[in-house]
Amino acid sequence: MRRLRTRPAGALVPLLALALALTATACGGSPQAAAAKPAAVADRVEPLAGTPSPKLPVTVASADGRQVTVRQARRIVPLSGSLSEIVFTLGLGDRVVARDITATFRQAAKLPVVTRNHDVSAESVLSLEPDLVLAETTTGPAEAVDQIREAGVPVLLVRPARGLDDVGPRIAAVAGALGVPAAGTELTRRTEDRIAAVRKGVPHERTKPRVAFLYLRGSASVYLIGGKGSGATSLLEAAGAVDAGAGSGLAKDFTAITAEALVKAAPDAILVMTKGLRSVGGIDGLVKIPGVAQTPAGMDRRVVSVEDGVLLNYGPRTDQVLESVVTQLYGAGAK
Repeated sequence: MRRLRTRPAGALVPLLALALALTATACGGSPQAAAAKPAAVADRVEPLAGTPSPKLPVTVASADGRQVTVRQARRIVPLSGSLSEIVFTLGLGDRVVARDITATFRQAAKLPVVTRNHDVSAESVLSLEPDLVLAETTTGPAEAVDQIREAGVPVLLVRPARGLDDVGPRIAAVAGALGVPAAGTELTRRTEDRIAAVRKGVPHERTKPRVAFLYLRGSASVYLIGGKGSGATSLLEAAGAVDAGAGSGLAKDFTAITAEALVKAAPDAILVMTKGLRSVGGIDGLVKIPGVAQTPAGMDRRVVSVEDGVLLNYGPRTDQVLESVVTQLYGAGAK
């Protein structure tokens, strides 16, 4: 059986119930009076008011350079949680017939899952008789994508999210393929306005905290530190922080954690995905990873945790993700 592999990239798992953790210390070095309750990222998306009517057929450009003609969009299969989130938020969630394992929001919960880990079976997708498949350019292998195309199903590839600048183009790509470009414009405006509102509240009168993004999967003994291209840099910079991994010279998207790399990164705080933190036994287990306890973040047990399925999606809920990161870094109401 051929399988489509969606790699955790740029957004490690395009990305996926929030259990946020924070110590009571500000990253600027001064203790907070009390630990602030992190801003929660809602486990449901907020669709636009009203349901748009797709105007089809349309021919749109796929990120792989192909021209894709979409004649119907009644049975949609998005192969990433991020793309599912966009379709639902555009108001067309009732047309989605399956979900990727990283689609963790409430409205998608009852849909059949066509992935195991991050492998998507081409046969499983085709069995649902979709009239449109949305995928990332990192979805593969190529022959499996071709298998779906050869069955006559339009496949639109979208570039994976790498930062805040990708929010608008990804929404526009999906909305265009669904024949609702005006809804895409409205959603882009709403999302960017909300992100801008959160950024206005980011403290600027202190030394910027250094934050290292760690990708953890304790059950598989996977311990990685993000560098340039991990997908976290844009989010951290928007939160008024410095990406400690990229700032320390890590050129690859992810590098195996070593004590030397952590000491060089010298993070004041550590950003992790919730499931990853849980997989190593929480903060107690995290500080046992070689090198973590020797960092300022490890010494102060300063950890920022956001749910896997939404952290690096760079989509309609990114304002909530950013707000949560800011709250955890500085405490509620810090300026």
